[in-house]
Amino acid sequence: MRTADLRDDDVVLEVGPGLGSLTLGLLPAAAAVVAVEIDPRLAQRLPGTVAERRPDLADRLTVVEADALRLRELPGRPPTALVANLPYNVAVPVLLHLLELLPTLDRALILVQAEVAERLAAPPGAPAYGVPSVKAAWYGEVRRAGNVGRRVFWPEPNVDSGLVALVRRPPPAGDRQATFAVVDAAFGMRRKSLRAALARWAGSPAAAETRLRAAGIDPSARGEQLSVTDFARLAATEARP
Repeated sequence: MRTADLRDDDVVLEVGPGLGSLTLGLLPAAAAVVAVEIDPRLAQRLPGTVAERRPDLADRLTVVEADALRLRELPGRPPTALVANLPYNVAVPVLLHLLELLPTLDRALILVQAEVAERLAAPPGAPAYGVPSVKAAWYGEVRRAGNVGRRVFWPEPNVDSGLVALVRRPPPAGDRQATFAVVDAAFGMRRKSLRAALARWAGSPAAAETRLRAAGIDPSARGEQLSVTDFARLAATEARP
């Protein structure tokens, strides 16, 4: 909660509230909390938990029983901040889906598996830099915001966890879907040069080299060396016969 640094006018989106431990901390710090829970038993229990423990804040809570990956809209005021202990097995897809679906989200603080936190916040050239790093960077500035030991969880998991903070900024010039397609192709064969890795995407190794040079990128470079802006610029180059 301290790291989230919420404002009293924030509408907070929480995914996977579970028993409500974080929810009870969010309610006093924000104008409203929208909690998305896939488990019907937990979704039905959460309003009761809040009514028992913080009846004065019960009207700030909205519970949506849904799969976060299938969300298309939310009730009430658009959320401004995502603060969540995300389900670890789908943390990256959920984060990217919500950032795309909800442009009003200007900040996020998520708790994820430590390795995922490292990947999300990795800069170009780092060993952990890859698809999650680039796609998250499309939406904003990402940083590690702290480590969380396994003993604070119940039941205790066999992994360490980490906090990741994102502050939204305007995306690079270009098309998101086209850029993400290049990112997927480049890291699909990350040990190969971009000339080879992007051959199928471009149509041939020669066509890949042409587009790379048109974007000002060395064809012998690898995907891990490119920033999200580089990928967007490459995606915008035109294919030529």
